Amino acid sequence: MVGVVVLVLGLGAFGWVGYQLFGTNVVSQRAFSAEKNGLRAQWQRESTPPNAKASAKSKAKSKATASAKVATAPGAAIGLLRVPAFGAGYEVPILNGTDLDTLSRGVGHYSATALPGQIGNFAVAGHRVTHGQPFAKLLELDKGDEVVVETKTAIYTYVVDAAPRDLTVKASASWVLDAVPGKPKEAPTQALLTLTTCQDLFHSPDRSVGFAHLASTKNKG
Repeated sequence: MVGVVVLVLGLGAFGWVGYQLFGTNVVSQRAFSAEKNGLRAQWQRESTPPNAKASAKSKAKSKATASAKVATAPGAAIGLLRVPAFGAGYEVPILNGTDLDTLSRGVGHYSATALPGQIGNFAVAGHRVTHGQPFAKLLELDKGDEVVVETKTAIYTYVVDAAPRDLTVKASASWVLDAVPGKPKEAPTQALLTLTTCQDLFHSPDRSVGFAHLASTKNKG
């Protein structure tokens, strides 16, 4: 009986590890695709000319209100992230929030930080392994590499200033999320991007952190 129990427990543990390493990736990749498709469909709907009978002022107000609600809603998709160094096909959705459910559907935006393109620090987090592992190659980024963020209205290109593999901090090191990282009392004067992920392949108390600055903005439409 003891042998049977040990065998069952061993198989269960093996199955759990297998699901975490492979099964969650399959589920999350499907979620990534659904979020990207849904976001593009939303952008298309919102760009469709509204009813001509509505006043221009009311149209603009309604559009701004709707956009603000989407941008701040927990778990809502706010943009798309592309990193040319990761390959031409690399594109993941950016969602508002960094809870476990949100991070299983894309890259998470620290909701207390700036939005894409804004003056301040736009900070995101993603898994290196499991749950779609969107940041599996993050530690391969070099200074000078580009990170592209697309929103409904613009495409922002950031350039890496500090490679993620060069900085490791504790998960509690909130200074990396400051509007001016490490200078909480200083008012920001430029748009920054902070990229965070687990330093180790599996769950870790340490975080690898990279910094970038906004190099160019291309307005859409």
